[in-house]
Amino acid sequence: MFDHKLRPLIDPPLNRLGHRLAQAGVRANHVTLAGLAFGLAAALAITQGVFWLAFMLILASRLADGLDGAVARATRLSDFGGFLDIVADFITYAAIPLAFVWHDPGANGLAGAFLLASYYVNAASFLGFAALAEKQRMQTDAQGRKSIYFSSGLLEGAETIVFMLLLCLLPAAFAALAWGFGALCLLTAAVRLIEAARRFG
Repeated sequence: MFDHKLRPLIDPPLNRLGHRLAQAGVRANHVTLAGLAFGLAAALAITQGVFWLAFMLILASRLADGLDGAVARATRLSDFGGFLDIVADFITYAAIPLAFVWHDPGANGLAGAFLLASYYVNAASFLGFAALAEKQRMQTDAQGRKSIYFSSGLLEGAETIVFMLLLCLLPAAFAALAWGFGALCLLTAAVRLIEAARRFG
């Protein structure tokens, strides 16, 4: 919901840093994989109850997720790069709630399962919309230059990052936060479904 408003603030410094990394020979896909590694390390830290470390690793992971696109824009965008980026994002988004369930399955199991199911539904609506948008040759730069069509929604990258960080700050409140965020994911998917019916129906 806030991604397009944050873009004018975060894109200029990210693009400058991405340009320097590209000049140093760093490839966008390597940055993507580094971000994924940070995300999985954050999940491992959560399973061990080291939430402050998970907080820092999630920040590093999401910084890399922003930088890989900046590096790509400084060199060239590729279809595989966009594919790798979205897969890495979804793995990270799934690993964090799964880690909380692993850490305390009794308290977090049901809420974590609901959250992961809501992620699945929301991801299906997002990718399905992107496929139809590609078929219709639709384009948007509201989320910056992307390799696939990014439809806007109630919950986007910024909200998900804040949610994951909040889980690390308030791990005892995981269940309540997961139920609430999961419900908003389902609402986002429903709104996207209505929008798809309006545009493509």
